Amino acid sequence: MGNTISRRTLLRRGAVLAGALPFAGSLLNPAQAAPSVTGHAATPFSSEGWTEREIALNAVEPLKARLFANENPFGPSDKAKEAIMNTLPVSYQYPMRSMGDLSQKIADFEKVKQENIFLASGSSPLLMAAALAYYKPGCNVVTGDPSYADLPSKAQRIGAKWVKVPLTTEYKLDLDAMEKAIDDNTVLVYICNPNNPTATVVDNAKLKSFCDRVSKKVTVFIDEAYIDYLDDPQGTTLIPMVNTGSNIIVARTFSKLYGFAGLRIGYVVTQPETIKKLSLYTEASMSISTTTLQAAIASYQDREFLDGALKKTIASKSYLYDVLKKEGYMYVPSSTNFVLFPIKMDGKQFTDEMMKRGVGVRFWKFNNQDWCRISIGRMDEMEAFASAFKEIS
Repeated sequence: MGNTISRRTLLRRGAVLAGALPFAGSLLNPAQAAPSVTGHAATPFSSEGWTEREIALNAVEPLKARLFANENPFGPSDKAKEAIMNTLPVSYQYPMRSMGDLSQKIADFEKVKQENIFLASGSSPLLMAAALAYYKPGCNVVTGDPSYADLPSKAQRIGAKWVKVPLTTEYKLDLDAMEKAIDDNTVLVYICNPNNPTATVVDNAKLKSFCDRVSKKVTVFIDEAYIDYLDDPQGTTLIPMVNTGSNIIVARTFSKLYGFAGLRIGYVVTQPETIKKLSLYTEASMSISTTTLQAAIASYQDREFLDGALKKTIASKSYLYDVLKKEGYMYVPSSTNFVLFPIKMDGKQFTDEMMKRGVGVRFWKFNNQDWCRISIGRMDEMEAFASAFKEIS
């Protein structure tokens, strides 16, 4: 009972649960694999504010390329935009029916029951809800290192121990080592696949086997935010395991390939009893606007748009690869909409110089090396990056 009161108090004080930026890593030098990563960390919102301030202070000209937030600059789709405009006249109404329509659409496509779908305004509230719902004194959360830090950093701020398991020499999640790290105090295992910031993917059969074993002992949270960038999302997702009763939570978002980062909508697919547990710690679906819901309904599995955005992303990424190669840089081969590569100067100096040229990117410092993570943008943005990069590389 005391634990419940403590968590609810923390929920009301949500500011202390701000998430952290993911740390960055590299598969470029296996001899330096699995480093203990340290770097600057901030909440997504405060970091975004920092970036905008830096742009205002340092940019000699207007921002030409916004390449620091892993957004999809090709979205949302025309169908989504039309749905938003059509919904405005009735936006005074609460969105209960729209929530049901979208969750049923997702359930039908993923071949699960509607009771397995839990909507929220992006995946962030669901990550926070999981950190709160599973917390207990003395507990720990097991993750790869580096990986997306939102959920484990929130759990750590509550009081949980964050158990960081180094990646493999290929900078993929080390599932065997993660399984060995689980103990009697582990309440969650967090798997980001594809991983952020390394943009790598683990073997699908091995991940399914891992989840089948581990979920019998502890809840496994699988974050599939970037799965739509893979060649076969339906063959990779672990959502079908929910139908077998597995104790897993699979998170999905419209923020990436769908282009909804500013519209805010996401969901988890999990067991009904898990949804009841999470629902105690988030407003979830009632935090989603009617306009966003209708836009999501209109664009969900709009293959023409999604395939087009994916094709343009691949073209821009290929262009980036060529630029880096020509300038003598290596990079981590990416399965997502961002690329990580080493830079040859201080990271802060690098981002400042790029911003002065109207290009926003991010940096991390780890393993005695400064790194840039660049989001994949429109071709004009990639060309702006190339022009600025060649001046300072």
